[in-house]
Amino acid sequence: MSKILIVDDDELFRAMLVEMVQREGHLVSTAANGNAALTAIEQSRPDLIITDILMPEKDGIELIMELARRESRIPIIAVSGGRRSISLEFNLESAKLMGVRATLPKPFSREQLRSAITDALG
Repeated sequence: MSKILIVDDDELFRAMLVEMVQREGHLVSTAANGNAALTAIEQSRPDLIITDILMPEKDGIELIMELARRESRIPIIAVSGGRRSISLEFNLESAKLMGVRATLPKPFSREQLRSAITDALG
């Protein structure tokens, strides 16, 4: 059983993701943006972070960059629906270039999530 931090500003999507990850037997904590995620990480270091890319205050790219700056070794899965004017491919490719373990375009299946978690924790 791993500790997984889910970072997403969309409350409904975050709740659905929590349910999916808990069904896989993991302990889950959540944050609504990158700033809240950094606070959560300081309080209890997760084994894995699943983060949305586009969020208010501190987005997923900024969170990934901050964790890299801190030389964090926590594996990260980046997810994105590609809203606003930035394309989905650009968001996820940017995250890949920053060293995330996996990327998932929204929407994704439970099996795709399970596979990404297994690979990232592997």
